[in-house]
Formats: sequence, structure tokens, C-alpha cells
Amino acid sequence: MFDISRRRLLTALALSPLMSALPLRAAVPDAQRILALEWLPVELLMALGVTPLGVADMHNYNIWVGDPQLPPGVIDLGLRTEPNLELMTQLEPSLILHSNGYGPALDKLQRIAPTMGFDLNSGDGKPLSTARHSLQALGARLGRKAQAVQHLQFVDEQLAAARERLKPWADRPVLLMSLMDSRHAITFGKNSLFLEVMEILGLSNAWQGETNFWGSAVVGLERLAEVGDVQVICFDHDNDRDMQQVMATALWQALPFVRAQRFQRVPAVWYYGATYSALKFVRVLEHALESH
Repeated sequence: MFDISRRRLLTALALSPLMSALPLRAAVPDAQRILALEWLPVELLMALGVTPLGVADMHNYNIWVGDPQLPPGVIDLGLRTEPNLELMTQLEPSLILHSNGYGPALDKLQRIAPTMGFDLNSGDGKPLSTARHSLQALGARLGRKAQAVQHLQFVDEQLAAARERLKPWADRPVLLMSLMDSRHAITFGKNSLFLEVMEILGLSNAWQGETNFWGSAVVGLERLAEVGDVQVICFDHDNDRDMQQVMATALWQALPFVRAQRFQRVPAVWYYGATYSALKFVRVLEHALESH
């Protein structure tokens, strides 16, 4: 299901050691002993005011997602691709949240506890809309419909206010990217969470090239010259050494937006997240545009 672009990214992220020294039985209600194997479900759960008992790959969660912050006591379940099933069994969860088509086989998870799967994109190219529906579904399952409604109202208020503030940039295309390695970048366009948010904000995306089902494309750095001297926002992810090496190359210095001094590095925002990632994207984007 996942193409090479996202597989490369997700494989690169699966680095966290298991924090096996933590207590296996945290002081949380049995009805809320919930494990989250992907970061999008973590966002959904926290938006409802429920702290997960365990989360996969917490180290990289803190690098790539960060908001909402995981409170002390949350247990690291190991890699998202291969979580520690024995540990998960010992935790006696009431529910396991996962992303559809990613991670362990569903039958292995269902032997441990009931499961609930989520999609980043339901097929309409609108991940934020999908996240809204997912939040409502999870709220209904956990008896937290009111919290889901309240959170979505807050999201709508924040987006509406940001749209007003960003009106001066409505006619200035923005390229969104992140460095993958010394020769490749990941860009975002059609089908991405970022594009749906930008459309709500009244902004235009400079990347008109190909994207995959999840709204991203891994391209050679030379392809970035196609966008011209538009404003470019690059999401960092604990990769300062790689960025410094790339920025010192002749190829990078020749890119139109670099020559025009329209390149900015900003904090990481999770590309494949839900409402919290959307709100963080708005904050990062607004700060970058207003400070340039």
C-alpha cells in the first residue's frame, strides 16, 4: 500500500529503543488503557483528552511530531513497524489504535485486544477532513463525542483567524519541503494535509509536480529549480548536519529561491498527522511568512 517515498521515510524513522524499564501497569482507568502504534492515532486520542498508555517510537515522535507532548509515564512500545507484542500483551490494553495497512498484521493485534484502524486519506485527497471524521468516530467509541465537537470547533476557529491574518500572502505561492538526504527532498502538494490546510487559509502551493496518494513526492534537489524564486519553507527534523552540507554545494547555491534569499528552515511538522499537526503547521507557516 505504501509507495517507496513513504516507505523510505518511515523506515528511516524506525530507530527508537524499547523503554522496557518503565512499569507495565500504569495508573489509568481500565477503559482507557489504550495503545497507539502510529502517530496520527496519538493525535486523535490526545485531542479527546485521553493520554495513551503506550506509544510506538516515542523518540522519533518527539522529533517529528512533538505537539501534543506526551506526558511522563507513557510507555514506549518499540518500533512502529515492529512493536513489542509481548510487552503490549503484558500491558493488558483495552484498545489498540493503528493506521490501516501499516505495522503488524491485524490478526496479531486482535489476539491482544480490540483494535481500531485509521486512514490518513480516505481517497478524496483531504487528510484534514479524514482526520475530522476519524476524531468523531474515536470520540463515539470512547464516549467522548462532546470533546470531539469541542476540539473541532477550536480547530475551525484557529483556521478562520489565521486565514484573516494571512490575507497579505494570498497571491504568493509557497513551496513546502524537507531534506531527505544529500541529493533528495520531499515536497508536498495534491492529497497532502498541508495543501488542504493551505487551501482553507487561502494560500497557494508552489509545487505543481507529481505527488503520491499521501500528498508527497521524493525528488532530486535539481527539480526544486522548477519552482523559481518562490518562498520556500523547509521542515527540519534533527538533521542540521545534512542541511549544512547540502547548503554548501554549488547546486544548492544555484537554486533560484536560494539566490533570491527566499529559503527558510522551520521546526518539524508531521506530514502525515491529524488536527494537531494541522494547527502546528498553521503556527509554523504563519511565523515563517510574517518574519520574512
